[in-house]
Amino acid sequence: MPVGGLLPLFSSPAGGGLGGGLGGGGGRKGSGPAALRLTEKFVLLLVFSAFITLCFGAIFFLPDSSKLLSGVLFHSSPALQPDADHKPGPGARAEDAAEGRARRREEGAPGDPEAALEDNLARIRENHERALREAKETLQKLPEEIQRDILLEKKKVARDQLRDKAPFRGLPPVDFVPPIGVESREPADAAIREKRAKIKEMMKHAWNNYKGYAWGLNELKPISKGGHSSSLFGNIKGATIVDALDTLFIMEMKHEFEEAKSWVEENLDFNVNAEISVFEVNIRFVGGLLSAYYLSGEEIFRKKAVELGVKLLPAFHTPSGIPWALLNMKSGIGRNWPWASGGSSILAEFGTLHLEFMHLSHLSGNPIFAEKVMNIRTVLNKLEKPQGLYPNYLNPSSGQWGQHHVSVGGLGDSFYEYLLKAWLMSDKTDLEAKKMYFDAVQAIETHLIRKSSSGLTYIAEWKGGLLEHKMGHLTCFAGGMFALGADAAPEGMAQHYLELGAEIARTCHESYNRTFMKLGPEAFRFDGGVEAIATRQNEKYYILRPEVMETYMYMWRLTHDPKYRKWAWEAVEALEKHCRVNGGYSGLRDVYLLHESYDDVQQSFFLAETLKYLYLIFSDDDLLPLEHWIFNSEAHLLPILPKDKKEVEIREE
Repeated sequence: MPVGGLLPLFSSPAGGGLGGGLGGGGGRKGSGPAALRLTEKFVLLLVFSAFITLCFGAIFFLPDSSKLLSGVLFHSSPALQPDADHKPGPGARAEDAAEGRARRREEGAPGDPEAALEDNLARIRENHERALREAKETLQKLPEEIQRDILLEKKKVARDQLRDKAPFRGLPPVDFVPPIGVESREPADAAIREKRAKIKEMMKHAWNNYKGYAWGLNELKPISKGGHSSSLFGNIKGATIVDALDTLFIMEMKHEFEEAKSWVEENLDFNVNAEISVFEVNIRFVGGLLSAYYLSGEEIFRKKAVELGVKLLPAFHTPSGIPWALLNMKSGIGRNWPWASGGSSILAEFGTLHLEFMHLSHLSGNPIFAEKVMNIRTVLNKLEKPQGLYPNYLNPSSGQWGQHHVSVGGLGDSFYEYLLKAWLMSDKTDLEAKKMYFDAVQAIETHLIRKSSSGLTYIAEWKGGLLEHKMGHLTCFAGGMFALGADAAPEGMAQHYLELGAEIARTCHESYNRTFMKLGPEAFRFDGGVEAIATRQNEKYYILRPEVMETYMYMWRLTHDPKYRKWAWEAVEALEKHCRVNGGYSGLRDVYLLHESYDDVQQSFFLAETLKYLYLIFSDDDLLPLEHWIFNSEAHLLPILPKDKKEVEIREE
């Protein structure tokens, strides 16, 4: 459903927030000496706060010695980077050291501490100069003007809240179109058929133990044989049930699917007085319900998905329209994680709503969902990107970036994934999303992608101008993303991106292969003579994550190179040997130990993602063909919305 000409949710008048503090009698037009003293005190306070912030900001942004040593002593060369005309050759040599240093000084590229410090100080000065200008403009207003601005903003907030809370007049009737490519054929090859059957048996083991020991709760504790609930879901129950619906369907576990559907009909309740993660509830619950509807046509799933979507709308009640990370489902009050850069929203969280919300508008006939996520685009496109990169933090009140930390792993990952998939899901009509994706990928190649001394390509993290040579398990999804977007790449770049995807897949396989248990750690490093190995204790765990299997699935579908099935089967054997217990599947505390130390949690995404991707690797390509389906960040299935006609036709009453 195209959405054009959208404006940000709120248009904060200059200094509107400041006017609230001044009230009606603090304007510069006051006639008495008390008004003059108040103004002087206010300006002095601003100048003093700017000075203090400048001093402490400089100290905060100074790089620590370990990062400096990482960038200087253990230098890694850029890998697979395009040159000025964006057409790199697969074997491009490393640049001359002196020329490279000069270029980094000119461009302020990561790796130059002096340039990074200068950039940070300049940014601090610029922010405070802007704050002083805004304060000056506000002080020049009459008290009546300030009051009027405050009232106008309050009216806008109230109007938007009423609009969001307005009950839907029932969902419009729809003609359900049978889905394409959901009937599973047995693979012709007997060995492949046997492996796929084994993965289905793993799903049965995980599901039956969840049903036996934790039915109706969010997740299973397979060692303790009880239920486990994360605060991410508040008081909403049944995360594993909703997350597993589409996996049960495509594996033709029909009885189990009907059990899950009955639980959703009778027990899934969103009227809870608790705080939830908007991101996690969206990808798992909204995504899972939408996928179940598109596969089965059961109306209960559409109804529940839209009902939950409406409950999430108050998260967008911020001055910029960038949603809060956390939302109380009853009060509609939102906030952000207290650790997130001065109350910022997180790129991967607010950037991972687009696919689901576009489908909510499609199925409800209400454009509000699409408007909310399209406004996020509007805000992002107005901002300057440091070195073309998207920082992980954005303040929802000011609409400005927080700390300049950049990651394609945790805090950033699925934002980039959703740009590419938004374009694909639109039947390749969302050209804005396509441009944003390839612009971001170009910056990522230039500044984050490096090659180790032994030739492993990895994606580092960028923190205030310095690279941290660390790659997370979450980052391993990017191999599949690069390969999936290869066909749409700029002229002459398709093979380059396919090769880049293959290189990332190889690096992530090495992170698995270099552990005792042949399962990958949460993060692995490339410094101090170490490559693709976790060196810190808090990075050695494995929680049944799916990202490596996800990349194997895309690489298999797009290349049919048999090594991806080989690597996937190695992971199956490792899961069976080290993670399978009598009560289900458990994560591991340390994949480098000789003996298992279990974390006693069977994550819902193990059923939603890990087992689904493994099953698809050993299935024929006509099961969920990529030209018809998009996987959300939780591997839930969303159909491509054709430009000529809708997948679901809405009838006029």
